[in-house]
Amino acid sequence: MEMEMMEMEKQLKGHMIEKKYPRANPLIVLREEFDDWAILFDPDTGNAFGLNPVGVFIWKLLDGKHSIADILARMQESVEDVPPETQGDVEAWVQELVKRGLAGYEMDSHACEPLTVDGAI
Repeated sequence: MEMEMMEMEKQLKGHMIEKKYPRANPLIVLREEFDDWAILFDPDTGNAFGLNPVGVFIWKLLDGKHSIADILARMQESVEDVPPETQGDVEAWVQELVKRGLAGYEMDSHACEPLTVDGAI
């Protein structure tokens, strides 16, 4: 176990870790309807997209401050019985938003701190 940790430490030293934070395109208009559904409207293209209540929940967290893991944690706090495949579904949906120009990513890059094993570097 200790050898594995030391090997991992060598691999991580000096590498950058990026954490992505999805961010809604600020030009996109969210119009919430009376039944918790909403419409996303892109004024540049004239395209509109319908969002179900889960999509609205996620869209509101696309603020550049929440990672996919953060969004999933918030879903699990707010909704009962979140299925295990939800992470893949959320990731795919956010990627589709990015592909359509409705969202992008804020990046947080920082150098790794050296790992320690029993106080040794």
